[in-house]
Amino acid sequence: MRHHFALALPVVLMASAFAAQPSAVTPDMVQSGTDIAARWQEPHPGYDYDLRAVMIPMRDGVKLFTLLYIPKGAKGLPILLERSPYNASSFGEDKPHMRDAVRLSGREWADDGYIIAYQDIRGKHGSEGHFVMTRPPMGPLNPARTDDTTDAYDTIDWLVKHVPQSNGRVGMIGSSYDGWTVVMALLAPHPALKVAAPESPMIDGWMGDDWYHHGAFRQLGMDYFAEMTSATGKAEGVPQEGTDDYRNFLEAGSAGAWAKLHGYDQLPWWNRMAAHPAYDAFWQLQALDKRVVQTPSTVPTLWLQGLWDQEDMYGAIHSWEALKEAGFGANNHLVMGPWYHSQINRAGEALGPLKWKGDTAADFRREVLIPFFNTALKDRPAEPLPQAMLYNAAEKHWDKFSDWTVASKQARTPLYLQSGFGLGFDKPAGSEETYVSDPAKPVPFLAPPVSGNDNARWTTWLVSDQRAVASRTDVLSYQTSVLTKEVRVEGAPIADLFAKTSGSDGDFVVKIIDVYPATYSEAPELGGYQLPISLDIFRGRYRKSFETPEAIPPNAVQEYKFRLPTMNYVFKPGHRIMVQIQSSLFPLYDRNPQRFVPNILFAKSADYQKATVTLEQGSSAVLLPIVAASTAMK
Repeated sequence: MRHHFALALPVVLMASAFAAQPSAVTPDMVQSGTDIAARWQEPHPGYDYDLRAVMIPMRDGVKLFTLLYIPKGAKGLPILLERSPYNASSFGEDKPHMRDAVRLSGREWADDGYIIAYQDIRGKHGSEGHFVMTRPPMGPLNPARTDDTTDAYDTIDWLVKHVPQSNGRVGMIGSSYDGWTVVMALLAPHPALKVAAPESPMIDGWMGDDWYHHGAFRQLGMDYFAEMTSATGKAEGVPQEGTDDYRNFLEAGSAGAWAKLHGYDQLPWWNRMAAHPAYDAFWQLQALDKRVVQTPSTVPTLWLQGLWDQEDMYGAIHSWEALKEAGFGANNHLVMGPWYHSQINRAGEALGPLKWKGDTAADFRREVLIPFFNTALKDRPAEPLPQAMLYNAAEKHWDKFSDWTVASKQARTPLYLQSGFGLGFDKPAGSEETYVSDPAKPVPFLAPPVSGNDNARWTTWLVSDQRAVASRTDVLSYQTSVLTKEVRVEGAPIADLFAKTSGSDGDFVVKIIDVYPATYSEAPELGGYQLPISLDIFRGRYRKSFETPEAIPPNAVQEYKFRLPTMNYVFKPGHRIMVQIQSSLFPLYDRNPQRFVPNILFAKSADYQKATVTLEQGSSAVLLPIVAASTAMK
């Protein structure tokens, strides 16, 4: 009643006012034919920046939507460019101050005096053209005359000519897919591109980034396919009947069966990717760690990734290593922080149960990243960047290295699997240990229920306590005696397993774990914690060739040798080193049926079988790049 009464008085007053107006609408009252303003610019009194929305033309006529955040009164400022498929319009908010308007990762840049440009890549959101997932460089996989290298070039060319507030210099930055766009720009950089920082870039989707790891398919990424390729803008993931992805994928069967159930045959990217389960030319020709060496750039580049990056652990370090090994290390630097995927752009005080000294991400942005850019873009002197910076999570500090050795040149010490589930540096007498791998009961990578919407658990699963699976009969856990002196590891470990299986295919997961003392006064919640430091998966059919899969001869010993993620870590006295071995990591990775089939993505229900796996303990080991003392700069 109160609402109706409040409306009554204005209605009476309005009726009186209308009575005094002409009774008919005359033609001269509507001359333009529309009441929509020809050009409306909302005034922003008190705002300390101007926001420009522009459509930048590419060489083939396609225009890309770009937002420019320009400080008021700017003159002679550099441009920070990020190219993304994730909707440039969502990267900012309508706030009076530029540092609040841009996304969190842009705040320090706004404070330092940068023009910030966010762009939708071709075919996504506000940009014209057709979207292709990580569009391959021009060549056999892309016969067009444009790619993300030319699009970056044309964008930078337009920016330096049409943004008068700039000094004509551009730096590129971006993480994950956006990091991939930075690397693509480096294949043939515009002269105005003076510095770059690919953060956790997606470099090789088969070997170790988003889609596969050593041939094992990362099926939890399939929701992303629908989100990215079912619509020009952002679409939703696939609706599930239940919230537990462990059950959802297990009940569907193979990844291909799940895809068919959810209509993925409508998605060109899924169909194209699924047709190439092995490391053939489809993957090799778009592996950017190979391409950056073929056309090396002179642009100062900072390759960034997290030590516990749950999505793109492979790209940055492999690109940096390839460039250094080919003799292009002078302008390329490596940084590995104590972060999950893209945490470099967020708060970095902690990672799961691990607490650091201050905000490692914000401090790094202010003290290292921006000064590195300022040297190239503002002629500001800064402390020269070391060849590599890696965080030491055990000692909670950054280590700076004047010469970080690439993985292929690292000396390694075998840490052998021993009888009685021991682990030691002395080669033991031959013995065996077996377990039964059952695809009907795969080992979970996180304790179920596993929900794709649980971002907190997803971002930190690589540091989750492995006691959750250590007691399973299909997980073998080997550990050293309590350490009496530190074991310092700097580099990439190698898993070197000698095993036989009753099946004709199979996967191997190897984890290197720091086992905390049962009581730990520094952080009581970590008492007895089994902290993974480095882990990965390997699909057995690729033990001889990634290009040509081959069935495993049943019950015959085979060698499975593969690289694990890079470490810069100290196992302290009082701790133990543990190695866990298993044959599944579900539902993150698809199940191996353990029977050789042409394409595991489309394995049938009858293909899945139990397998008895036997490890040879006299020769199986993890090869650790152990150093007697830190090689970091003092």
